[in-house]
Amino acid sequence: MAETVRIACCQLTPDVEDSVRSAARARAALGTAIAEGAQIVILPELAHCGYVFGSAQEARAAAQAADGELLAGWAQEAGRGDALVIGGFCELAPDGRVFNSSALVDGGGVLAVYRKLHLWNDESHWFAPGERPAPVVETRYGRVGLGICYDIEFPELTRGLALAGADLIALPTNWPRDSPPREEPILHSLALTTAYLSRVFVAVCDRGGSERGLDFQGGSVVAAPNGALLSAAAPGGGEQTLVADCELRQARDKRNGPRNDAFADRRPERYLAMLAQDPSAV
Repeated sequence: MAETVRIACCQLTPDVEDSVRSAARARAALGTAIAEGAQIVILPELAHCGYVFGSAQEARAAAQAADGELLAGWAQEAGRGDALVIGGFCELAPDGRVFNSSALVDGGGVLAVYRKLHLWNDESHWFAPGERPAPVVETRYGRVGLGICYDIEFPELTRGLALAGADLIALPTNWPRDSPPREEPILHSLALTTAYLSRVFVAVCDRGGSERGLDFQGGSVVAAPNGALLSAAAPGGGEQTLVADCELRQARDKRNGPRNDAFADRRPERYLAMLAQDPSAV
């Protein structure tokens, strides 16, 4: 496990009407970040094809197999610098279903694919919901947990990844702009709070720009286990790559005070008892 790992979030502006160009720009951003020393590079949700589909048929037309050319290209870029790449893609499964997925790849190929469990708004018209737990993958740089966008709003998932040993939770994201706009995107608060509560690193790679009338936040962020903001996208929601140097081993120390430990102090047997209570008896 490396002492310090350089994490890069490549905030892009994909275009659902030009997936060829979007895929090329995503790969180019990977190549640049890796050439500049990034060891873990994260792309946004649906980085190669855009987000605002007009129909399930349009989503299916953009979908790529996990063993196809798209992820093979990401793996090729990763191999140029012994890096890891995490990115969102529209997945065509062997059984014909289409998923909103995230892949973790290295120079040898695909290490894991996660299919989004919590679908947002119209996503349920385009994608099948994931059926398997979000994974934690042991890598040369540390243990990486995968989630996608809306998943961060479900603490059961992010805490589950932390309990499974994740040092870093990586979340490709397409976050719609707040209306009315906030001075500080809520995405930052979610990332910092998630990191603090489970004492893990959290990296959210958002997209920017607008697509078919929907504006995106462009709120990429990297947070430390103590809740500190390590890096954040500049205002404006444009394309940019933000970088943070992280000592991922810090996430294995769950102490949050001289006598307290975020995990050792848990009382899971009591939580189960609360869930089992009859609400009508309260």
